[in-house]
Formats: sequence, structure tokens, C-alpha cells
Amino acid sequence: MIREDYKGQEVTRRDNTTGAIPRQADSDNQIIGLWLHGRSSNTMEAYRSDAERLRAFIGKPLHSVTLRDLQEFADTLSSLAPATQCRILSSVKSLFTCAYRLGYLQFNVGGQLRLPGIKSKLAERILPETDVQRMLALEPKPRNRALLRLLYAGGLRVSEICGLTWQDAASRDNAGQITVYGKGDKTRAVLLSADTWKEIAVLRGDAAPDEPVFRSQKGGPLDRSQVIRIVRAAAKRAGIDTNVSPHWLRHAHASHALDRGCPIHLVQATLGHASVATTGRYLHARPSDSSARYLPV
Repeated sequence: MIREDYKGQEVTRRDNTTGAIPRQADSDNQIIGLWLHGRSSNTMEAYRSDAERLRAFIGKPLHSVTLRDLQEFADTLSSLAPATQCRILSSVKSLFTCAYRLGYLQFNVGGQLRLPGIKSKLAERILPETDVQRMLALEPKPRNRALLRLLYAGGLRVSEICGLTWQDAASRDNAGQITVYGKGDKTRAVLLSADTWKEIAVLRGDAAPDEPVFRSQKGGPLDRSQVIRIVRAAAKRAGIDTNVSPHWLRHAHASHALDRGCPIHLVQATLGHASVATTGRYLHARPSDSSARYLPV
């Protein structure tokens, strides 16, 4: 037997010389519950939807599923965008890996399922600095301008900015910092410039510590769809004709910081990337040099 850690839980799985291990679940529903446990609400919702989509197609218990079944399921996704296909199939592979490691399945049939290749569109989603500055300059509402600035200056995800409360914000000298509860249930602190902090702090008024930094007209926190509408309206106002999303400002933060010489590990820490390899994608999307520039053509 060998010991492994899965989502913080130590489990045993068989090696090449031992037999099956005690099952950690007695039904598909139980194993799916273990698989989803501890994930963020957004991830849990997406993964559960993917699992139910698979189960509706195969119509039989997970222990009866074959690689052929999974391949046929993958074929039904062909009308979806490649990125969506890859996300769904990655969820499926994760489920079968979890079920195998917890002893629920004898074989990991998902291990041999191949994911579709995806062309990276990251370079297309990095706004030039001039576009970002124009979005900020032309936004007439103080709340929306502060929100756009923080998405960019702090590199925040939509869920992070929607969940931000005043107790997460603290002044530091003439500037400030925010504490962000982010992806993977990880918390990070992000230092802000004096100008960014001033623009955010002026929104507080007499708000209590547990009230949202960015409030809707009804007084509650802005939701994801409202933030998307604010960003897209700002992009349209700035003359940007592409379908900009809030995450594009996060992409812009990473790319512009690296372009200006910021150390990659610092960008990684600010954005909350689990691996520096994820941050390194921005170097590949917008390289500072190329061997093509050395050719006599």
C-alpha cells in the first residue's frame, strides 16, 4: 500500500503488488460528493453539471463505464467550443481519478481519455495599455471607475471583486492593501498604489466592515453579470469592438507588469497563480524577442 493526499484527505491506494483497498464510498452519488467536497461554489456547480451530463449520457453506474463509453461521450461534445469540450472532459477525468484513488473503481478508465487540442487565444485577450487607460478615463461613474481600476491594478477575478468587503481593505501609509479570498480557497494580500487606494476608499462613506466594497443599487454586492455589463459598457465607450470580459483586465495586469520588468514570481503572487508556469503563459503570449527578428528578411 502507498499513502496519498487527495484534497487534504490522506487515502490509500493499491500499488503494483497489492490488491484492492477498502472502498471509501458505496454509490456514485457518494463518490461524487467526496469528489466535490471542499471546492469553491463556482467549481462545484460546474463539476456537478459535467458529472450529471456524463451520467445522463451513459445511463449506467460509474464502475461499469468503459473507455469506449467515455470516447462516445466525448464525441457528443463536438458541437461545443474546444475550450468547453476540454473543460468538461477534464472534469470527467478528475472524477474517475478520484474514484480510483479512493478505491471506488478498480481501474481508472478516464486516464486514457485524450483531451482535444486547444489553440491559445491569450494574446487576443490582452488589452493594450492605451485601451485600459481609455476605459478608465471615460468611465463617468466613480463606483464603476474604481471597480475597473481594481480589476486591472489588483488583477482580481470577478468572484474576488464581488466578494470584497470593507474589512478586507486596510490603509498602509498613504496607500492601502486588500485581502482577497480567491480560487482554490486561498487568501492573498494585494498592495495597491496610492491613487488606486484613494479612488476605492472614497466609496466607503459610513459603510460597516462587513458591507461590500462595490454595492449594487439595492445595497447588496454586485454580482458577476453586473460586473460583466460594467466592463463591456466601458470597453464600448472606449471604442473597443471586441467582446471584452472582466478577466481581460487581469490578463492585462499580468502582461503589462511583465513588460515593465516586474519579476515573474511577484506577478504570480499578486494574481494568486498556483504555479509560476501559469504566469509564464503571458511571456509566451507576448514575447519580448524572437529569433525571427534575427533573419535577413
